[in-house]
Amino acid sequence: MPDVFTKSKRSEVMSRIRSHGNKDTELELAKLFRRSGITGWRRGRKVKISETGNVKPEGGQTRIIRPDFVFSKGKIAVFVDGAFWHGHPTRAKIPATRREWWLAKIEGNKARDRRQNRLLRKAGWTVVRIWEHELERKHLPKALRKLRAAGL
Repeated sequence: MPDVFTKSKRSEVMSRIRSHGNKDTELELAKLFRRSGITGWRRGRKVKISETGNVKPEGGQTRIIRPDFVFSKGKIAVFVDGAFWHGHPTRAKIPATRREWWLAKIEGNKARDRRQNRLLRKAGWTVVRIWEHELERKHLPKALRKLRAAGL
């Protein structure tokens, strides 16, 4: 069925739709924190970092990074990455239609993830990235090992 909007109108309409995040996977990780006695986390807290890596910039360009979970006291940022959107090497299934566009989109997401990791680490933060499939029951020990290795 053809689209009823022009390409520019469709783009405008779609740009107004806001993401709801990965709430289900975040809630699963929160359950893991509670069951494992991991405390001190906040969900969706912003971390402001300057391009030079200072947490409290004295001017210049600042970046706001929103990890899924922030442990401010230990300066630990935890992200839960979906296999598709973050390009898991074996689990991401790229659609056959508009393949080039999707590949560019996912590569852009991966580049942003690397940039965020670099900025956070430069500012003295520990970054933990957990794949959504690691929150499945059989993979929970691996996720817990990653968290423990980060000092949680």
